[in-house]
Amino acid sequence: MIHPTAIVHPGAQVAEGVEIGPYAIIGEHVTVGRGTRIGAHSVIDGWTSIGEECRIFHMASVGGVPQDLKYKGEETWLRIGNRNIIREFTTLQPGTVTGIGETVIGDHNLFMAYCHVAHDCVVGNRVIMANGSTLAGHVVVEDFAILGGLSAVHQFVRIGESAMLSGGAMVVQDVLPYTIASGNRATSAGLNTVGLRRRGFSPEVISGIKKAYRLIFRSGLRLEEALARIRAEVAMSAEIAHLVEFAEKSERGICR
Repeated sequence: MIHPTAIVHPGAQVAEGVEIGPYAIIGEHVTVGRGTRIGAHSVIDGWTSIGEECRIFHMASVGGVPQDLKYKGEETWLRIGNRNIIREFTTLQPGTVTGIGETVIGDHNLFMAYCHVAHDCVVGNRVIMANGSTLAGHVVVEDFAILGGLSAVHQFVRIGESAMLSGGAMVVQDVLPYTIASGNRATSAGLNTVGLRRRGFSPEVISGIKKAYRLIFRSGLRLEEALARIRAEVAMSAEIAHLVEFAEKSERGICR
């Protein structure tokens, strides 16, 4: 159902079963998947693709011009997957030609009120961004990460799988998978063991991650030395391999 006060551009592609609330605005280059609900006064603009069964609450701004002074109106994209929840006053912005040309958001994510995802970000699946959390441009957030309220992530930083940021964390370096980062110029605050158990990680895998964590953060070794010790001493699982690869690819350094 499309409310009679909503403004939907004739060029927009709106699938069956989409609900568009009062005074919402849907731009020319927008595609909305089946079963998605868009709340009152929301604005969906730009080259934006929204998947199926998403819920966009009132006053959200999705696909608006990125906050990058180099942007000159080029065709760049915001791609949103299925079953995402986008709460009030959240802003999600497309990519830029000087970045990867698109902002990509996966499936089953929750963006609480007043969140911001800037240009050229990549957000995985089942990520939770609590109220007022903010991603600068070019940030990567892997699956199952949780960003606490009012946390902020510097441009080009990566947040690893199942990592957690505490409320108000100011993050300027990469956060390793499975870890917790906290504080202004965030540092590591331990492992997200509760999150790992909730995901069903086996005791053996969690034990291996704990050993790897101690080598990286508690041994006094340089990162390269710690990673070499992990390869030699820790039973290699898919999770350990991902942690090691993530650390090796870090360009900004890791929160330690």
